Amino acid sequence: MKQIPNILTLSNLFCGALAIIFILHAPEYIAEFNGTEYTITNPEPIYWASGLVVLAGIIDFFDGFVARLLKVSSEMGKQLDSLADVVSFGVVPGMILFRLLQSAYMQMPEVYDVSVFNLAPALQVPCFAAYRLAVFNLDTRQTEHFIGVPTPAVGFLVASFPLIMLYNPFGLAQWLENIWVLYGIIAALCYLMVSSHPMISLKFKNLTVKDNWPRFLLVILTVASIPVLGYAAVPFVFAVYVVLSLIVPPKSQHG
Repeated sequence: MKQIPNILTLSNLFCGALAIIFILHAPEYIAEFNGTEYTITNPEPIYWASGLVVLAGIIDFFDGFVARLLKVSSEMGKQLDSLADVVSFGVVPGMILFRLLQSAYMQMPEVYDVSVFNLAPALQVPCFAAYRLAVFNLDTRQTEHFIGVPTPAVGFLVASFPLIMLYNPFGLAQWLENIWVLYGIIAALCYLMVSSHPMISLKFKNLTVKDNWPRFLLVILTVASIPVLGYAAVPFVFAVYVVLSLIVPPKSQHG
């Protein structure tokens, strides 16, 4: 029984590793337009990678829940969880952003190839995610709220980008085709993960409105935005989460 949470954690890692395979094997083909050849990446495998990040996030929630339920929490499980998270919510988002940057560059006039140095900033995401997870394991303050944005939130946000590109809700896809917007997103995510700002956690110690109204508001806005915004609900909820945490910094709950 005590290994069930660890099996779930390894399932999280399995999803992350499989997502990487999908991203790496997104086939490329040559298309000709007005006499000019372009390298085009088939985006379908990247959509599957997005789905696997979401599945990894669901598993990540339940492994901790099951560990507490079975009362088998351990230091080894804590370390294993962070190792899995750095892949699923660090490396995979970094590779998705790498692909998005590559695609954005290839759509620019007179661009036929992209230097890896132009795409390398995307790989800062897994580096900052690893640093954030290492700090989290050592920081005893993060029992009731987070310090800095948690990596699963970053993973969910970036995983929504390929789906936003596909369905283009509210014309958002054009923004993800802009290299400077993507560079800005990368810089913001890296900063938020390692910042010292207290961020809301959905860990309820009690159900009083006074202690939990920011949490209740976040949950309500999340549920209400999904049918209205579709995949655009993910960046909307992420933005609300960050702004709400900054405006109303979470405090330790008692009772």
